[in-house]
Amino acid sequence: MNIGLGLPTTMAGISGDLLVEWARRADAGPFSSLGVLDRIAYQNYEPFTALAAAAAVTGRIRLATMIAIAPLRNTALLAKQAASVDALSGGRMTLGLAVGARGEDYEVANVDSRGRGRRFSEQLETIRDIWEEGKIGPTPKRPGPHLLVGGSSGEALARMARYGDGYMHGGGPPRAFAGAAAKALAAWSDLGRPGRPTLWGMGYFALGDGTAETGAAYLRHYYAFT
Repeated sequence: MNIGLGLPTTMAGISGDLLVEWARRADAGPFSSLGVLDRIAYQNYEPFTALAAAAAVTGRIRLATMIAIAPLRNTALLAKQAASVDALSGGRMTLGLAVGARGEDYEVANVDSRGRGRRFSEQLETIRDIWEEGKIGPTPKRPGPHLLVGGSSGEALARMARYGDGYMHGGGPPRAFAGAAAKALAAWSDLGRPGRPTLWGMGYFALGDGTAETGAAYLRHYYAFT
């Protein structure tokens, strides 16, 4: 089992200097990856920009979107952003994608949330082709970024099994990840794909005195649905 660390791009008061120092220390430690969240209607750093900054000050650790909201983005630009981080980091990009769950992100981006699952499937069908054709550079390290697909519905899991290299679970207690992982493995097997999908899970932990309430307040704010 590998243990990664979140890059605090969605927390208030995080300066650029602190963000890159966080990345440096994670790279120097035992962690396997740095992950970033994605929102549009929120006071957070744009995920690919943050990962590019992390790429500049790290040399070992993997860099991951957990997840990027794919239907909000033009597919060619999304492919270029991911390929750019992969090239800048020497092939360390893990691209986690999903449809997102907050209507306000679609509203402020002026993107219709209806049909987002269908659009996402179309994006997954073409993104590897974009990397392989080479018309849109830079060329990522072959065969391209590791592609993970998130979501909890049956449709999302089938999408993961068809197009992804693995599954990314969006958070919750260990028992929630265990249940989602079992469903992901079943979807993979049902499609007849060889081997096993890579399984990524996300959790939140408060370390140190007085941090639990601060962390809880952040989670209530970040995960509030309007």
